[in-house]
Amino acid sequence: MADDVEISMVTMRFDATDPAGLLAILSKYIVTTRRAPECRNVDLVWSATNADRFLVVEKWASPTAQRAHFDSAEMVEMAQACAGLLRIAPDIELWDAISAHDLR
Repeated sequence: MADDVEISMVTMRFDATDPAGLLAILSKYIVTTRRAPECRNVDLVWSATNADRFLVVEKWASPTAQRAHFDSAEMVEMAQACAGLLRIAPDIELWDAISAHDLR
């Protein structure tokens, strides 16, 4: 059925040594990722309590689409561009959606 969507969520937390440089990279990543097949949504947020911390929240139509995106040119380009801009490796978490839907 068309309504049977298996939502897959991903969060990626970045702690920057160069917040302005990282913001430029992540902003580009967000724009290109929103155009990816089966991307339901992707947002970039900046911590209100830690000026060096960014969070990317992605919603995919399926776990297969999410995994395919992790091997995409957009993801590889973003990861390579982050070299030297992060305090530690990004904290990447995969989530199973219990209650997630699009408000369209």
